[in-house]
Amino acid sequence: MEEIYSIIGNKVLISSVLGWFIAQTMKAILLTFKYKKFRLDLYALPGGFPSSHSATSSALVMACGLYAGFDSAIFAVSCILAFFIIYDAKVIRVASGKQAQSLNRLIELIGEEKNQQMDKLKEILGHSLMEITCGILIGIFSALLIYTIW
Repeated sequence: MEEIYSIIGNKVLISSVLGWFIAQTMKAILLTFKYKKFRLDLYALPGGFPSSHSATSSALVMACGLYAGFDSAIFAVSCILAFFIIYDAKVIRVASGKQAQSLNRLIELIGEEKNQQMDKLKEILGHSLMEITCGILIGIFSALLIYTIW
């Protein structure tokens, strides 16, 4: 039972989860206005504004720096992980989205030829620089908030 309290009280983990939650909630609210209907599945959507990948990983970096020190090994490791996560969100996943667009065109052509309806791939996978920047700011805010109040 003590281990559970340790996990629940882990300020670095709480900061990261808060960063994710704020970003996903903002995304769900904005999409609710766009679609004029709230859907719970909006919390699980990848891509879009703001980047929850950036928010979560930057909250982790900031919290590690605040609690373990900005000269600690864990801060350095979290920086490297955040770099790869944000790079993936910006570059790799955008390329995957472009590939999905091309494949969807092929699916349409094949479907028309065979007179069949085929499932399409999700095309919006990556993030713009603005989405990533906002996610990073949310993450930093989340870590500072937990550090300040707890």
